[in-house]
Amino acid sequence: MPYLLGQSQHAGLIDPELIRAAGIIVLLQSVSWLLCNSISGLLFRVLAPFGYFPRMAWWNLLTTVLSAVAPVVAVVMGAGLLTAGIVMTATSLLVAVPMYLDLLRLLRKEGIPYSKPSLKVGYKNFVRSLAISGKGLLENARQQGARLVLAPLSGAAGLAAFSTMRTGANVALQGLNTVINPLMPELMRFLHQRDQDRSEAAFGTLWFVLVALMAPAMVVLQAVMEPLYTLWTRGRVTFNPLLFATLSLSVLVYAVAQPAIAVVKGNNLLKAQLTLSAVAAVVVVGGIAALVPFMNILGAGIALLVAEVAAMVGYRVVAQRWLQSNGLLWPKHQFNIAMASVWIAAAAMGAMVVLPQAKWLILLGSSVLLAGNMWRYWHVLPDLATQHARRIASSLPGMKKLYAPTK
Repeated sequence: MPYLLGQSQHAGLIDPELIRAAGIIVLLQSVSWLLCNSISGLLFRVLAPFGYFPRMAWWNLLTTVLSAVAPVVAVVMGAGLLTAGIVMTATSLLVAVPMYLDLLRLLRKEGIPYSKPSLKVGYKNFVRSLAISGKGLLENARQQGARLVLAPLSGAAGLAAFSTMRTGANVALQGLNTVINPLMPELMRFLHQRDQDRSEAAFGTLWFVLVALMAPAMVVLQAVMEPLYTLWTRGRVTFNPLLFATLSLSVLVYAVAQPAIAVVKGNNLLKAQLTLSAVAAVVVVGGIAALVPFMNILGAGIALLVAEVAAMVGYRVVAQRWLQSNGLLWPKHQFNIAMASVWIAAAAMGAMVVLPQAKWLILLGSSVLLAGNMWRYWHVLPDLATQHARRIASSLPGMKKLYAPTK
């Protein structure tokens, strides 16, 4: 702890009691993480395929909110660092009691028995998990490791500009994950049941988020981002419209690849995952090293985009082969329409970079094209997907009469 807190460099500047309190809190949080997050996370994954993903998400939300609020309340009431840390840990443990009771009840309900620990099975799964860990490291190299390579090439100022420019793309990525994660268990169940209609409905839902929300939002952001960015950074970081468009486009490519990625990940096709992750990581790192010295941070954006395109093509090929070998079909028509939205968005953002004075006219024209493509996509969606969308729409205020069934 003294080294983590910098005591070795600033001897005497940090209160020894503060270091001791911080060490105790780290220890308490380690125990809390093991008991409240690690074990429950395993049980969450066991129960998710049985339709309990929303319930697990609510338990996660409750734990996160109470664990965040409890130490704040303690500090407001006059508690010190150590007391606030103890309160946070105690709150997590208290919430874990009813959570585990609920999990055990659901396990019994679904007929999932307790099995004795097996060293042989544990070692076998550990060896298999190394491949998943390696894949995760490669994904990190592709998504975050770019900054490590970029820093010595572009300097601190370039890295700061790249990171701030990527904020909008990261927000869109997080929004996409809120749709993907709940759908994953359902999609896997449909695939294993060889249910073509429901599988296509799940694919269609993922792409509908891209067609109806993400592609139009990225075009709008391209049009309005420059003044907002200048205000946000107080003019200290220059806005690069081409880099922003490139990063936005990389997110759209990542989004269009999600159904294929879901098929590959959900069916534990580890060899394909490792290969594609390695290819993408090499493209990112190699692209940054090759392009940044000549194109500055724009080269990093181009490297990321090329890596996403390569990964998307690879995942689609692997997913299509798996579906065909298991008696299912890749929804080619839906995929092509989703890709059309990506192309329209790319053309619109590129036109705004070249002709910034005409950006509002470009925004209007691209909005019409994207709306037309969305209407086209709606008419190729499976009935299961459109019925679900209508049920959601009818629950919104003022929409019930519009979507009420006709007599």
